[in-house]
Amino acid sequence: MIDLYTWATPNGWKASSTLEELGLEYNVHPIDITTGVQKEAEYTAINPNGRIPAIIDRDNDDFAVFESGAIQIYLAEKTGKLLPTDDKGRSRVIQWLMFQMGGLGPMQGQANVFFRYFSETIPAAIERYQNETRRLYGVLDGHLQNNEYLAGDYSIADIANWAWARIHNWAGVEIDEFPAMQRWLNQLEARPALQRGAAVPHATNYNSKGESNDEAVKGVSSIVTGPAGKQEQ
Repeated sequence: MIDLYTWATPNGWKASSTLEELGLEYNVHPIDITTGVQKEAEYTAINPNGRIPAIIDRDNDDFAVFESGAIQIYLAEKTGKLLPTDDKGRSRVIQWLMFQMGGLGPMQGQANVFFRYFSETIPAAIERYQNETRRLYGVLDGHLQNNEYLAGDYSIADIANWAWARIHNWAGVEIDEFPAMQRWLNQLEARPALQRGAAVPHATNYNSKGESNDEAVKGVSSIVTGPAGKQEQ
């Protein structure tokens, strides 16, 4: 059994969606990051960085893993799925996973902050991070023009980049100019496991163009309705 500590963010969806795709049994422990609970000692004992997500593998001596990409790799290796074992195949997946970890996630995350949350409107900062996010979308689109998925077969790299790119509107970035990326996003959004993963620990509508953050959070439920996840109160 896996204990998943998470909240409704792209990094959180990376972990929950990977768990759903792998069909692993897990309990959900919502960590409401708006309250600061992720900085408390009980949680930092699991994740010293005080961020979500984190997991504890109860079947492996209560082994804790933090950082979303590390969680994905751990789970893929645990099951032997979504990550090739040959050197080249594994490297391709890790490269695109690191593309998200070091590029798309941080840049789109800053675009989200300055476009949606920052107390002061700073046009130069908004433009900088939106432009870099748009450039990274262009990289995805260019690669996907000749590839169904990012690294050969469907993998954790697709899940990681999808989790961020799926809420492009929340960063204020249109994707009309990226048809290959749109095709890929639609293909992934249709996967039942990803639909379930993106509803953990509650459903949201973060890709709305105009809603406030409060209005984007929809349909909080007491039970996660996938075959694997069960939510703790």
